[in-house]
Amino acid sequence: MAARLLRLQHDAYAVEAALIGDDRIPPLHEDLEALRATSLRWLAAFDGDELLGALGWTEDDTGVDIDRLMVAVHAHRRGVGTRLVREVLLQEGGRSATVSTGRDNGPARALYEQLLFTRVGDREVLPGLWVVDYRRPSPTSQDIGGSSASGHR
Repeated sequence: MAARLLRLQHDAYAVEAALIGDDRIPPLHEDLEALRATSLRWLAAFDGDELLGALGWTEDDTGVDIDRLMVAVHAHRRGVGTRLVREVLLQEGGRSATVSTGRDNGPARALYEQLLFTRVGDREVLPGLWVVDYRRPSPTSQDIGGSSASGHR
């Protein structure tokens, strides 16, 4: 499964790199060993055996941090990413959530804003590489909505 996640990750972050005009996004260059070494929890969306998307996150007593959201290129604009985020918010209900994305990644920013994340600031993570930080207060199940993502952790 890790090899499939890595392929999906590289494909997804190549799209983001093109959107923001910068290929220095760390997950774009991660190798299998580094991916396996992360302490992320994972949720994946499938169509049969086909991996359509995945979300990796960390958590503590106070909140959830969405570390990476990846959707197969051919599955863009089909709600896969939205369903994954909603499912993690439901599973981790009662806590706030944070996420960062490329400042010029309009589709990702629209997704998080649609799910009631609020922009809290911009950061330059590498010279000339900017991200936007978002925070979502502790959600209620009514705020999040249902999900049909199937996955494993």
